[in-house]
Amino acid sequence: MSVAVLGLGEAGSRYAHDLSAAGVTVTAFDPVVSGIPDGVAEAPSAARAVERADLVLSMVGGDAAAQAANAAFPAMKEGALFADMNTMAPQAKTDLAAVAASAGVQFVDVAIMAPVPRAGAATRLLVAGSPAQQFAELFPIRQAPIQIVGTSVGAAAELKLLRSVFMKGLAALVIESVTASEQSGSREWMIAEIANELGDSGEQLVERLIDGTTKHAIRREHEMEDAEKHLDGVRSPSWMTRGTIQWLHHIVSGH
Repeated sequence: MSVAVLGLGEAGSRYAHDLSAAGVTVTAFDPVVSGIPDGVAEAPSAARAVERADLVLSMVGGDAAAQAANAAFPAMKEGALFADMNTMAPQAKTDLAAVAASAGVQFVDVAIMAPVPRAGAATRLLVAGSPAQQFAELFPIRQAPIQIVGTSVGAAAELKLLRSVFMKGLAALVIESVTASEQSGSREWMIAEIANELGDSGEQLVERLIDGTTKHAIRREHEMEDAEKHLDGVRSPSWMTRGTIQWLHHIVSGH
């Protein structure tokens, strides 16, 4: 089996590494990131990366998703499957699926449901689109929990954004509480209080929420802006989400 990975950021490089380690032939392309995981072949372009692939995994980020897809679709072989694993608005996935259909390419909407460094290519996935079952059968990492959430492209993207409303909102609330407690010298007490409410792994979760938000603030700000647009589009209040965006913007700007 041959897999192409487009995008070698934190998620893409880990998927490329894990797939190669599982015995899959992996070819990857990223126009920005230098260096490539051991055992992975580097392609000079997206088109060259996908030309022999049975499965294409796009993890280039929402802003570059359309550009990567448009470069890949004409070069893909008949019967190959394109999996867009970028976090973005449901409508953006639907638009890409329409372009794929016009190019004769099978397209699935895939949402990665946890930070990839924790479980690598075995991270839980939500999959939507007509070929969703085909993706589940084709995906080489058998221990990866894969949930098919419908035949309509955009369904997985929507559920990912709705979950992000909670998870990123929780992170923003934790950061706001901890930041305020620093003014009175009670930071460690506040962290312990929050951790106690979150259960047995509360301390680790608090640490992940704070560190992950700080490290990935730029990407998460864009993600939550998409979430806000989605909530507004379905006429659901987005007051907490707007607050989360404000915190992410504050972190990104450095003040």
